[in-house]
Amino acid sequence: MSASALQSLLRPVAPLAAAMSISEVADRLLTAEHRAFLSLPVVDADGRPLGLVSRSKLQDIFMQRFGRDLRGRHPVGEVMNPAPLIVSLATSLEEAAKQVTGQLQYPITEDFILVDGQGLYRGLGTVLDLLKAMEARVAQRNRVLRQALVDLKESQAQLLQSEKMASLGQMVAGVAHELNTPLGYVKNNVQLLGELSAPLFALAAAQARLGQCLNDPACAEADLADALAAAEQARQAAAPELLADDLEQLLSDTLYGLEQIAELVLGLKDFARLDRALSEEVDLNDCIRSALLIARHHIKDKAEVVQQLGELPRIACAPSQINQVLLNLLTNAAQAIEGRGRIQIRSWADARGLHLSLQDNGRGMPPAVLAKIFDPFFTTKPVGQGTGLGLSISYKIIQDHGGQIRVASEPGRGTRFLISLPLPPAVAMPRSA
Repeated sequence: MSASALQSLLRPVAPLAAAMSISEVADRLLTAEHRAFLSLPVVDADGRPLGLVSRSKLQDIFMQRFGRDLRGRHPVGEVMNPAPLIVSLATSLEEAAKQVTGQLQYPITEDFILVDGQGLYRGLGTVLDLLKAMEARVAQRNRVLRQALVDLKESQAQLLQSEKMASLGQMVAGVAHELNTPLGYVKNNVQLLGELSAPLFALAAAQARLGQCLNDPACAEADLADALAAAEQARQAAAPELLADDLEQLLSDTLYGLEQIAELVLGLKDFARLDRALSEEVDLNDCIRSALLIARHHIKDKAEVVQQLGELPRIACAPSQINQVLLNLLTNAAQAIEGRGRIQIRSWADARGLHLSLQDNGRGMPPAVLAKIFDPFFTTKPVGQGTGLGLSISYKIIQDHGGQIRVASEPGRGTRFLISLPLPPAVAMPRSA
């Protein structure tokens, strides 16, 4: 971006000799060829610029009484500007614009001279052409910046989706593990029901055979005796008088397991809000319970959860996003606890809005780490165990809701996150969050 840019601005105007008369120059300025120029260049015999003769200067002379008659025959060198604005063709467009605008005087009465690398005259440049070129350059850069912004938003959306998928993977793994326990004993109970019901089917078959023999006048006594013996044997094997309690217990346990599975599935659905609107009025306490249910697998062996949930007014928000924030904070809290610890969750409302506090007694963070935890890609986890986007995205989600997320931590004592959301939300939810 140098000579080529200024070359497009170059106007090949024939230069003047210093000995030409003022009248000759004035006549030349009146021609159609030179009508677009504010001034004409004066050069020496070697082609080096000597100055510029401005249309404005000549008008001042000719406006005087007998001005043309008195001075028209004088050499133009007498009225030229001997210190014109000279720009090298090797100068970049930006530098040329800076040079021209830095030396211009208002009102603008002169153009500027363009010279080559040896300082020889090559043509004129007009301020208007320069401004148009700069405007085109700015427009081009704006297009580039707009495209960069689009690319950045797409990258941000991809990063957000990657983090969502990572969270979803952890969530699904935890839910799958939680489902395995009730599924396991539901399966065992069904197998037991099959084993216990087999003797009942055998008893029913033996009793059917006995009934047929009793209803058949041609049935021999020996066959009747065999049918009676088989029915009795089947009854003893089935022991229906003892089976009722076992069946009742098995069915009760199976229903309990199915209820647990249904609770987890419903919790997963509520957590993801797949069948809900993007934004709706919810009770944040419901979001806390939903996130705790989904995070139970990560937490139950690491910490005792203490809930102190106050009465909250319903708030318009994107619940799936709030759930994502809560799941991220709960998972981080569990991972920060070494051995067995404690996670305390509080919620309350006041005149400023809704507040949610999540505190753990894990290992805590030093100030150097604390200052960077909301930075994208910053993580203290081993490679492959964290993207470094969870807290950054959580911060953005809370910010998009018009709220604040703050953190306090001390090594060896734990960490506390405080989320505050306004009542009502201060901003509308963006769809891309």
